[in-house]
Amino acid sequence: MYTRATFCTLWLLICAVLLVPLTGKAVAAAQAWYPVDIDVWQPPFNAQRQRSPITYMPLEKASRSWQICASIPHLKDAYWLAVNYALITEARRLGVELSLFEAGGYEYPDMQREHVKQCLADGADGLIVSAVSQDGLEDLLQKAESQGVPVVDLINGMQSTNISARIAADFWDAGSLIGTYLLEKLEDGEAALKVAWFPGPSGASWVSAGDAGFTEAIRDSNIEVVATRYGDTGHAAQSQLVEEVLDQHGDGLDYIVGTAVTASAAVEVLRKRGMANDVGVLAYYYSPGVHRGIRRGTILAAPSDQQALQARIAVDVMVRVLEKKEFVQHAAPRPLLIDRTKLKDWDTSTTLAPRGFRPVYSTSN
Repeated sequence: MYTRATFCTLWLLICAVLLVPLTGKAVAAAQAWYPVDIDVWQPPFNAQRQRSPITYMPLEKASRSWQICASIPHLKDAYWLAVNYALITEARRLGVELSLFEAGGYEYPDMQREHVKQCLADGADGLIVSAVSQDGLEDLLQKAESQGVPVVDLINGMQSTNISARIAADFWDAGSLIGTYLLEKLEDGEAALKVAWFPGPSGASWVSAGDAGFTEAIRDSNIEVVATRYGDTGHAAQSQLVEEVLDQHGDGLDYIVGTAVTASAAVEVLRKRGMANDVGVLAYYYSPGVHRGIRRGTILAAPSDQQALQARIAVDVMVRVLEKKEFVQHAAPRPLLIDRTKLKDWDTSTTLAPRGFRPVYSTSN
């Protein structure tokens, strides 16, 4: 028969156990993501990637509860879920209101346009936009500027002069990092490595940049790209592309390299085909699926563009713009190459949403 004192003791022990995972580094990450080292483009928006490192410190609080709208391509994969998490939590930390819209995929530019129109019609003080296409919002960006509504270009990149700031790692770096990693797999005198390359949806700025960086890294090397396939970053779409390439080039293929969704899909497809030990898998950006794959050894490596940090900085920059305070006009953390040897010491909160996080569309929820 348990006494009341026994139950109290058991309850305290349970609480102690539950609190253990929230100590140390995890608590520090949850409490403060700053200061953080980032690169600042000088001059802003230069295409030559001329940058200088600085240590970034955000504001403690906004001076008022600004109304901010954020538009992102989708929430179909964990990359954008991390962005969702970071946008909402940073807005709450600063004490501003943020409403999030997602277009549903890169194949729905008209949906993103409608969301931006709605934000402007609803009187948003500022817009944070991760664009579906490089130039599909230009007329709306002009309208925002004419209304005095600042725009922060987040992650994907837009070809526009009607933005106040850009917080976007250069996916050229990410493509170059994974290409360089692949080069290191070559041994002197080894026959050409055959690679299938899946850059992502055609027309997106980040895809063009990643493709350019990867191509440049392996140029004049003994690496042969036997197939390149563009497509939406939904799991089904990437699985189908991987299946098609394996049907055509499966014999002798050495590596599959592509988006985080491609990598996760490729692991499944290769396992079903009994080819898991024959073809190596790499991604050129990060996700929980990629993280699990690296930990298990089914994915070799991937760069992280630290998208959660980018999203947090974008919210802070927006508040600075609205409050007419000094801000970085073009900046981002530099991508980091992660493989199994680096997992132990890497702070995943820069890149991944907490386990169990579900989409949140407003700070009022």
